[in-house]
Amino acid sequence: MKAGTDGNLDSIRGVDYGKKDISGFVKSMANVGLQATNLSKAVEIIDMMRQNKATVFLSFTSNMVSSGLRETFAYLVKNRMVDAIITSVGSIEEDLIKCHMPFLLGSFDADDAELHKKGINRIGNILVPNDRYIKLEKLLHAFFAEMLDKQEKTGKLISPSEIIYELGKRVDDENSILYWAAKNGIPIFCPAITDGAFGLDLYFFKCLKKENREFGIDVTADMDRLADIVWESKKTGGIILGGGTAKHHLLGINIVHGGLDYAVYVSTGSEYDGSLSGARPKEAKSWSKLKENANNVFVEGDATIIFPLIVGSIDRSAK
Repeated sequence: MKAGTDGNLDSIRGVDYGKKDISGFVKSMANVGLQATNLSKAVEIIDMMRQNKATVFLSFTSNMVSSGLRETFAYLVKNRMVDAIITSVGSIEEDLIKCHMPFLLGSFDADDAELHKKGINRIGNILVPNDRYIKLEKLLHAFFAEMLDKQEKTGKLISPSEIIYELGKRVDDENSILYWAAKNGIPIFCPAITDGAFGLDLYFFKCLKKENREFGIDVTADMDRLADIVWESKKTGGIILGGGTAKHHLLGINIVHGGLDYAVYVSTGSEYDGSLSGARPKEAKSWSKLKENANNVFVEGDATIIFPLIVGSIDRSAK
């Protein structure tokens, strides 16, 4: 980087519209300032993670799978650009639903009372008719029956990551995160497996028939597996989209490593209320969730805009 007119500081300058590829375009944003600079830095840090053979953890909230980011996550898993995923259970159920039926584009200004009368659920400007959840219930009840049979034969409760892997083995959709995770052996961790429609369907399955009541999921088993991955890593990096339990779980498990070596946060959250979703990387340093000298950046913005630009710009040749 060339020094500007003020000592060793770089000059603010505009985007290079001569760059025809996404990577070159985003990297040319480094000196624009504000969030454009942070976006460019995010690409730089992710490239660093991968070039330095860090174990890359990706966390995201389920609304991102509701959107078209689902296919972006599937692309990363297909090409082994991440080593493990931590997410909420909505991501699992929605990825599974989309293997069979699409979500629909609506409006933020829709009449929600009218949508309710029509049996349509709204996630921002994304619409999910009830028949998607009817399909999910049928799929999951048949799947739970298989897993109960497995439990009875082995005498062991299945872990959340195992149950997600088993779901992925039954998927036949190359746009699916679960499909590629199962195919490439990339674990998906879900600390709040009993949340959402998945949790409700699990409840209904156990209550409908007396013989199903013994079915269970060992939510503690994945702590060993996830901790082992962290322990065995020379360096760890986190790509953290949004907040919630997924973000907290990723950061928390890295305490056993003395904190992440690299971190890229993308969020619209504010830090003033003390919520984890809006907490900046610097706060994580006080908890040993991020090393004091870690390379990190917080990109303030909507992940549906920011993350495709990041993924389109990272170095494919690394790792």
